[in-house]
This record gives sequence, structure tokens and C-alpha cells, in this order.
Amino acid sequence: MLTQLKIRNFKLFDDVELELGDRVVLVGPNNAGKTTALQALALWDIGLKRWMEKRGTGDVPTKRPGVTINRRDLIAVPVPAANLLWRDLHVRSGSRKDGKTRTVNVHIEIEVDGVDWSCGLEFDYANEESFYCRPLRLADDQRMAVPETAANVRIAYLPPMSGLAANETRLDRGAINVRLGEGRTAEVLRNLCYQITESEDGEGKWEEIAGRIKSLFGSRLDKPQYVSERGEVTMTYRTRDSVRLDLSASGRGQQQTLLLLAHMTANPNSVLLLDEPDAHLEILRQRQIYQLLSETAERTGSQIIAASHSEVVLNEAADRDVLIAFVGKPHRIDDRGSQVAKALKEIGFEHYLQAEEKGWILYLEGSTDLAILLELARRLKHPAADLLESPYVHYVANQPTKAQAHFYGVREAKADLVGVAIYDRLDQDPPNDPNLTQLMWRRREIENYLCQREVLLTFAVAEGSRHAGELFGSAWSSHMVDAITEIEHALSTLGEPSPWGPDIKASNAFLDRVFERFYKKLELPNLMTKTDYHRLAGFVAAEDIDAEITEKLNAVVAVSKRARPRKN
Repeated sequence: MLTQLKIRNFKLFDDVELELGDRVVLVGPNNAGKTTALQALALWDIGLKRWMEKRGTGDVPTKRPGVTINRRDLIAVPVPAANLLWRDLHVRSGSRKDGKTRTVNVHIEIEVDGVDWSCGLEFDYANEESFYCRPLRLADDQRMAVPETAANVRIAYLPPMSGLAANETRLDRGAINVRLGEGRTAEVLRNLCYQITESEDGEGKWEEIAGRIKSLFGSRLDKPQYVSERGEVTMTYRTRDSVRLDLSASGRGQQQTLLLLAHMTANPNSVLLLDEPDAHLEILRQRQIYQLLSETAERTGSQIIAASHSEVVLNEAADRDVLIAFVGKPHRIDDRGSQVAKALKEIGFEHYLQAEEKGWILYLEGSTDLAILLELARRLKHPAADLLESPYVHYVANQPTKAQAHFYGVREAKADLVGVAIYDRLDQDPPNDPNLTQLMWRRREIENYLCQREVLLTFAVAEGSRHAGELFGSAWSSHMVDAITEIEHALSTLGEPSPWGPDIKASNAFLDRVFERFYKKLELPNLMTKTDYHRLAGFVAAEDIDAEITEKLNAVVAVSKRARPRKN
């Protein structure tokens, strides 16, 4: 088992150290370095194998002659030029000594520790097509040895399935491993399955895999067959309705799961580098697949190091495995203090990740509120627009107590988190809070600020032109005028507040009725429900946007400026 990984000068990383365990899950936003960490291990594995082919184990010569690696051999770490492996593309650096400038090579360094061994490699740039690899020289040991235990580590990098080849020529174990090392998973799935059925106790192993697939996907796998006349391995499965299909017709999620189970069964005691093992799986199956992989890895003596975006996998792993957050400098988040861990388990570890990444949180009633705020900010060309494109937002159904409970739960883990909450109009002002700015609309709800006669008429013209052609825009506008007039009159008769005033709940009491009447006049089903009202924001002229909108957007910007996101 690998216990620690140190990476220096590789791609995104300057100097990072990751603690590893039986199962490790790397989580974080896109482009944070999760896949880079997997690739660092894959590069170390390639370098070690190449060194072993040329030099073997044992003491390394004092001069440490390197072995050459061509960048085209790096299928798991694809780059068009070798220098792209180096952080900031810096393959050389200059230093001054005794008044002279001396240029030295910058080395990528990757150290991997096992339970009772350590093996570090350095990579030295040669040219765009190649670089050298040699064992690291340690300060206290000028003649570092390559441990035989390190040379026996089997690492497989398994990217998500991207489909399955139509045909597979039968391959021996070595050819299968080469293709897996090159990321060509689509070409070996049937071969892996056939390898299992032909192994010792193959019948039992295959029945176990087939049973797992049936319980997850309802498909019954047929044993793979070798067709000697064509030199191919074929494989079929049967659907819930007993329809027999080729394996290539199965879903990507099933293929992905079968690949992982087959590889662990055929290659026990391996280290699996999994890039999004939950890819192609719906949320209900993500928990199942993580549990299944964990059980299979334990049974086969395998180690899993996986990168994932899944909130389900994140929270499953947080309870029992090593969980590393790639927000700022990569760090563990599963070994928090008891109170912090309790808060995060109740709220969800994904909230901690977002808090670390953004440093501030926005509370709203629901997702339509965010869509309306964002569109109005865009129309005003307000700086809050950029913030609202991808905020850390949590919806609390207009309940201040719910916002406060969530905010201080997350704050257990990130003590400097700040936030802003914007509620519909409440019966009393929300409490003052130095950390959570709590505001409410002076009108009943945010939809009130879209409820303008000109907005509805402009919307009707645009919809008429879109659905029926430009000539029908004015006709649709006329129907909207009639619908507004009828509902306006009905509200007045019933003694209800004006549809244009601050006291009506505009969405339910007015807009719902207007659009139902409007589309009925057009003899169409209602195409505009409350979840669509954010579209009206795009028809509000900038000069007609209430000044209160700007006030709230200013508050969002002010809170964001107080944020302290985690930095490297």
C-alpha cells in the first residue's frame, strides 16, 4: 500500500504532500489538481518501470545516469510538449554566485512511500520530446537504492469509459496491461472478463461479478466467449426483458462499473488510480458503486485513489476514508475535530469545500431568486453579476433560522466564513449579525420587482414572434392587455392589493392568474409557471429596475470583499 505522495514542480504543484490510505478520495473544483495528482503517480510508475528495465534494483551509481522517457509514452499524462509537465513551464532557472550567473535544470520530483519503503524519482528536461528519469539523491544518503518492494507495486490508471470498441482481439495479460496503461480501456473490457473466467476459480469469480451487475443494473451478463476463427473475444448480456444484446449496447455506467470490478478481480493487490469512477452513474447508484468498490478493494487487497466531483461519494468517504480537498493547498478534511466533523456530517462535506473555495455564502429562498438577481445584475452591468455566475448559494425557503443554523454549522469548519441572506418580506426584521448580513425585500417578494405592465407586454410580443412569427407579436400583446385588465379588475373587486404595489404576493396572486388567462386566450397550455418567472427579468429596462435591487447587489459585493477563501 502507498502511504504518502510528495510532488514538486509538476504541472499545477509547487510543493505538495498527500497522505494516502487504503481508500483515498480527492475532491475539489475543476482545474484544482485532482487529476494532476493521479497523473503524478502514473508518471512515477512509468519512470520506475523504465528505470527497472534499464538498471534494475539495488544501489544507484553515484553519477546516477538517467533513463530516457519519450513524452509520447505518457498516455496517462498526455502533453504535446514535454516542458508542459513542468510547473509554469520552468525547466531551467538561473542563480548568481561569485558574480556569475549559473543556469541549472529544474527537476520534477515525485516521492512515494510505502509501509516500509520510500522511493523518489526526479525528472530532468531534455527537449520537447523527451526527458530523463533517475532516483532522487537524498541529503543524508548520496547513494539511494531503488527498493525491490517499490518495483513490485502494480499501478493502473483507469479513466472513465468513453465507449466500447465494436470488436476485441484476444490479448494476453501483458498486452492488456499495456493498453490499460495507455488509457485504452475501451479495447480491453471483454478481455479482462475473459481473463477472469479462464483463471483459477474463474467460475466463482465470474458469478460474483455477474451478480453485482445484476443487482445494480438489472442486466444478466453472459460469459465472454473466445471465437477462434476470428481470434476475438465476444460478450453479450440480457436485459430485464431477456433481450440479448452485445456488451457495446450497454450503458456507460454499466461498462464503467464492470471495468472496475473486472480489473480488481483480475489484478489483486494493485493500486487503482480512478478518475471519476462515478462517471455516467445517476446519483442513486453513486453511493452503491462506492460501497461496492470499497468492498471489492478490501477483498482483493487493492488500494483505491480516486478523483471525484460527486457529493454522494464525498460524504460517503468522509466517514471512513482519507478525504483530500483540493482547495488551496491540498489538505485532509476527514480528520477534523469531533465537533467540526459532527457539523459537517449533518450539513455535508461538500459545503465545507464550497466555503473554502469562495469564503462567503449567499442565502436565498430558491433558485429562481438567484436567476432573477443574476439577470438584473447583468442588465445593470453591476459587478455582482460576476459573483452571481457561480456563487456558493444555499436555498432556505425564506426561513432565517434555517439560514443561521446552516451558516454556523459550516462556520464550525471555516471560522472566517461570511455570508449574506436576502429574504422575502418578513413580519419582523431579521436579527443583526456581524458575520451573516441578513436583508429582506421591502416588497413582498423579488417577483414584485418584475411585475410591471411594460415588462409583461414586451414579453408577450417577444413570445408571439418566437412561437408564431413577427406578425403575431402584436396579437399576443393584445391578449396580454386583456388578461392584465381582467385580473386587475378582479383583484380590485375582491379588495385585494394592487398588482403593481408592494403588498401583493406578485407571483401567486397576480402573475399566475395573468399567465393562465393569457395562454387560455391563445388556446395554448400555460407555458409560464412560477419557476419560469426569472425570464421576465430579461425584459426589464435598466432604467426601470428599482433602486432597491442595486442596494441588495451592493450588499452582495460588500460581503464578498470580506471573504477569505483558502489560498495556496
